[in-house]
Amino acid sequence: MLRRLILAVLVLGALALLTISFRSPTSGFLHDVQGTGASALRPFQVAAGRVARPFRDAYNWFDGLTKAKAENAKLRRELRDWRAQANANLAGAQRATELERLLAYEQGPTYPKDYRPVNTSVISFPSGPFVQQIGIAAGTSSGITINTPVVSADGLVGRVTNVSPSTSVVTLLTDPDSAVAARDLTTGVSGLIRHGQGSTLILDQVSKEQKINTGDVIVTQGTRDRRYPDLYPYGIPIGRVINVGTTDIASYLTVQVEPFASLGSLDSVAALVSTKRP
Repeated sequence: MLRRLILAVLVLGALALLTISFRSPTSGFLHDVQGTGASALRPFQVAAGRVARPFRDAYNWFDGLTKAKAENAKLRRELRDWRAQANANLAGAQRATELERLLAYEQGPTYPKDYRPVNTSVISFPSGPFVQQIGIAAGTSSGITINTPVVSADGLVGRVTNVSPSTSVVTLLTDPDSAVAARDLTTGVSGLIRHGQGSTLILDQVSKEQKINTGDVIVTQGTRDRRYPDLYPYGIPIGRVINVGTTDIASYLTVQVEPFASLGSLDSVAALVSTKRP
């Protein structure tokens, strides 16, 4: 009880000295009393500062931590936005490059006559190893029909097997049910391009008596008999021969072909729409 009384007296004294300090002159008796009182209260001021310092430091630490977290979250959002923009720019640049290469192919000497290109983007990819199909963002409204050939800037991709007004499904060359009449551009040997092991193709039905060399370019055969028109025009690049083998029990050569088109990483393709009247 006595301690509380002394503390109250000291507080009242401090308030009185504070009031006097505003009203008293800079010298004289009151000024001396104020200095003596301030000296007496200094230990209490120092003690109070020492008691308050940990709380003040803790407040400053928490305040700094809160600001640092907010700044970190802001920087993370900015980094995410910049990364998304960079990815969009990269995807756009890759598609622009692919479209430029398609344009170069369309203006080149190997582009098939009586066809117009419908350049479009790939919107879906094979959903598994046993589904060799892609989706493209063009359909009947662009003149695409069932069996429309589809190419990339590198070579043949496949043909349209399902179509709607604005989209189409393209079955790739690597599909087990795909078959394309083809020929060796160097030797003129004909055969059927079918699905091979992995991502490769095979030129099937080539007799052992015929000559095919590693490195030969394989292209589409095109129509040889008007009574039996082919789905693909002549001369579309398909791939390059990477291996030629034979066995005693096989009736045909084993001709392995690597496709020119990167069938697993297509961004843009061109559907070849016939300009001839049906």
